[in-house]
Amino acid sequence: MDRLLLDPHVSRAEEVTLGALLRCCARELSGPRGQVWPAEPYLLLEVAGTLIRVRAHGGIALRFEGRAEWLSDGSWLPLTSDLLVELTERELEEAGSAIDRAIDRAPARTSAHGNGNGRGNGSGSGHGGNDEFAAQVAASRDAMAELLTARARTRPPSDPWLTSEQSLVDGHPFHPSPKAHTGPGLTRYAPEARAEFPLRLLGVRADLVAEQGDTTPLDRLGAAPRGYTLLPAHPWQLELVADDLRDPLADGRLIDLGYGSRPVTPTSSVRTVYDAVTENCLKFSLDVRITNCVRKNAWYELIGAVELTERLRPIFGSLAADFPGTRWLPEPGYRSAALGTRLFEALGVIIRSGPWRECGPGVTPILAGAFATAGDDLPEAVRARRWEDPLGWWRAYVERVAPPVLDAYFTHGVVLEPHVQNVLIGVGADGLPMEAIFRDLEGTKLVAGRHDLTGLPDRVAEAVTYEAGQGWNRVVYCLVVNHLAEVAATVAGTDRLLDDLWHVAHEVLEDYAGRRGRPAPLAELLGGAPLPAKANLGIRWTRSADRAAGYTTVANPLVAYSPRR
Repeated sequence: MDRLLLDPHVSRAEEVTLGALLRCCARELSGPRGQVWPAEPYLLLEVAGTLIRVRAHGGIALRFEGRAEWLSDGSWLPLTSDLLVELTERELEEAGSAIDRAIDRAPARTSAHGNGNGRGNGSGSGHGGNDEFAAQVAASRDAMAELLTARARTRPPSDPWLTSEQSLVDGHPFHPSPKAHTGPGLTRYAPEARAEFPLRLLGVRADLVAEQGDTTPLDRLGAAPRGYTLLPAHPWQLELVADDLRDPLADGRLIDLGYGSRPVTPTSSVRTVYDAVTENCLKFSLDVRITNCVRKNAWYELIGAVELTERLRPIFGSLAADFPGTRWLPEPGYRSAALGTRLFEALGVIIRSGPWRECGPGVTPILAGAFATAGDDLPEAVRARRWEDPLGWWRAYVERVAPPVLDAYFTHGVVLEPHVQNVLIGVGADGLPMEAIFRDLEGTKLVAGRHDLTGLPDRVAEAVTYEAGQGWNRVVYCLVVNHLAEVAATVAGTDRLLDDLWHVAHEVLEDYAGRRGRPAPLAELLGGAPLPAKANLGIRWTRSADRAAGYTTVANPLVAYSPRR
């Protein structure tokens, strides 16, 4: 406790950690059980039989003010993240035991995969407990404190877009361990620490180069000797896979060319960096789990990025014609080394166009996630315009982001993943949103049955495809729950303005629906259908892969704001 009082970075990390876990409890544990109640000026919730109170605003974004407290023998005491972890574990263990008891009482049956108990296997299969959970939450808190300390020793870059990429210090607001990661070295390479570093350069023997699409920008990063092709690598990744590289480096299949001559800057995903000279982003593999996923470019994702880029070019051309200001960042090529699947994936790098190449004249790209933070990292013109005319600014924001996402799904059968780390907002000199720039084709999918995937390897086709219902859930979660709700809560500041913001959002979506014949899923959304919210606490507790994520439901903030008469 003394450390919390003396070190402001540790104190801030504790506050953020407690808030994130408390949001997860409200959304995934207490809420579905009917154990969350408004009691002005507090929000009350019960976790493992313990009553907790906290001042809250922001609607489904759940922004907290002041200390959270728990009731003990009639007295309200400050709640800590360690205590909340204990309560959460108790609640989840009891829920898991109840599931196990129900399974044990159920008639025996054989699953389609031959596992008689129907539970699957592996580390993520059990329901009872998780001996890693508390350590992951604590590690996330400690990592955040380290990042804040490193950040305090640096200055933001002159590029406003890169400044926004480095602004997500708190991480995912509904994740129990938003800064948890495996392996040492995060602060050396993290955007939140305002890191810069040179790439490591490898040479791949020419007969072992594996690539597809346009990879010529990579050759501008350095020079390889005759008979070899340049392959840039993330320096952290080379540390992580050093044992796998020993033999190919020893026998000349690879050569180590040392560090590049200039620094690159990590963007919000950590493993993707920006090279200002070529104006390209480079998406590397990192054998590190950050939040839910090991950040690796699987072989089918390398191929899928290039295939999707070609298929999406005419679609984004159509979207830009129908919704001016719509932009995207294509991924035209990848390069790796044909040294077996392990190194093919570990060394694979995807080229992505940088936003400055795609924005219109006079437009500055800003990461959408930065608009959901307090705003200190935003350009002054944006802060001033948003303060002076929040409703007008918000209308422009929603108009840029929402209609092209919806039209990609309904008209073109494309599922974009428009969460706050995958969208950039292009703002004009007056601070008003003018463009929406969509990126990261890993999360972009094609609706099954609406595209001819003949010729694609089966695993690639599977990786780039969603069933229609699965895709719609992903669109609604990313667009409304993860994105618009978070930005609206920040723009509103308090709940006094929030109702008006959602009324504006309803008008924008209603206008789009009217122009497209009111597709049934969108009509249901506008009519108040509950929203799907990704269950990150559940994923971490069961130690499941991110692709196995389920959804819980949250109230639809659009329901109360139908057009006014």
